[in-house]
Amino acid sequence: MASSKHPRNTDPASHQTDGDRAFDSAALGLAHSGPLEGPIEPAYPVPSYGVRPIHRPGPVIPATTIEFPEPAVDPEDPAMGHSSTVRQDIARARRLVVKIGSSSLTDEDGLVNPDRIDIIADALEARMDRGTDLIVVSSGAVACGMGPLELSQRPTDLATKQAAASVGQVLLAQEWARSFARYGRTIGQVLLTASDAGRRDRARNAQRTIDRLRQLGAVPIVNENDTVATSEMRFGDNDRLAALVSHLAFADALVLLSDVDGLYDRNPAEPDANFIPEVRGAKDLRGVVAGDGGRLGTGGMAAKVSAARLASRAGVPVLLTSTENVGAALDAANVGTAFWPQEDRLSAWKFWVLYAASSEGRLHLDAGAVEAVTRKHRSLLPVGITAIEGKFTQGKIVDIVDPEGKLVGRGEVNYDSEMLEGMIGKSTADLPDIAKRPAVHTDYLSTYSNRHRL
Repeated sequence: MASSKHPRNTDPASHQTDGDRAFDSAALGLAHSGPLEGPIEPAYPVPSYGVRPIHRPGPVIPATTIEFPEPAVDPEDPAMGHSSTVRQDIARARRLVVKIGSSSLTDEDGLVNPDRIDIIADALEARMDRGTDLIVVSSGAVACGMGPLELSQRPTDLATKQAAASVGQVLLAQEWARSFARYGRTIGQVLLTASDAGRRDRARNAQRTIDRLRQLGAVPIVNENDTVATSEMRFGDNDRLAALVSHLAFADALVLLSDVDGLYDRNPAEPDANFIPEVRGAKDLRGVVAGDGGRLGTGGMAAKVSAARLASRAGVPVLLTSTENVGAALDAANVGTAFWPQEDRLSAWKFWVLYAASSEGRLHLDAGAVEAVTRKHRSLLPVGITAIEGKFTQGKIVDIVDPEGKLVGRGEVNYDSEMLEGMIGKSTADLPDIAKRPAVHTDYLSTYSNRHRL
């Protein structure tokens, strides 16, 4: 049966019906009495949004050679020409984490600097050409977002910082992708928060993602996820993140790149500042005065030294130098300051507990218990506990503090907080059979008792 409706008149050239045209015209606020002819003028003028420093990724120009960039400093510089066995280990490392600071990736206006990124990518590609697996920890998301958002200084309030990071992460990833595309190489972005590292299951997931990216020939670009991280749950700076990623990825070495060519005993701008080529332990840091971060960054030399010592505690050697020396750093590692790894390295689990795990509660100890767990490396018994803070379940990580409230360690608790409350101060002989286990067994207890050597 034929339809009683009139057939629609369709223009095969435009695949648009008369009814569609009428609708479009009505939507534009135009009146007409017949078919539309010629270009349609918009009913409202297109507004002008002003001129903002919008980032435009450059073209991908394929690289013709793979080589380390030459250092941009005087060969007579005190940071150049050093050798040691630990530097040889860094130069031969099969799995390497390289951290790059914000100031190394942006110009003075906070805009992404493609030329700087290209120089770094050239050095990274040259190192990968040797067969090294590379993981990049890249700062710069907040700094890169400042220019496009017309922020004159690094934001201090959380909402603006997160907004800048959300803009900057896109721009930063675009430039890393463009730069590595010159070598036909793909990147993968891995955004982490402190809570991700603090949960063992999330930490393993991040580890698997990074490993799989490397297996597929892609370069993992790791950054703190500033768009969701809160001030209470932050790594604090990407230097610390790099140290934790080095542990997480079982790296053989860590290279920290910034705007300073190494560690000095004071501000290198001062004429009597002395360069420190090797750091084997705390004695090499006596009298050293390290500063805070600059306008675009959050780290500063103090954060870098802390991160280097943290990585060395995990058994990872560290090289600290400037981005201008990236070629020499990744080639022979004969520049900057080398931090030697600690010989009595912590196990992977104990390192994670101390420096990454999220704590669910707090156990206060008397002086005798502190002595037992820190000096004698014994299990923590309920008799030595004086108070409990927080609500937690069996198997969670808790802080262990001394009578003054100072944190001395962390461990995996064997009881939930409600049951442990009833065991405080009691000797094992006075407890029922169900409660004769230690509150925290020594195998699952990690202390800062040798922190002074970090």
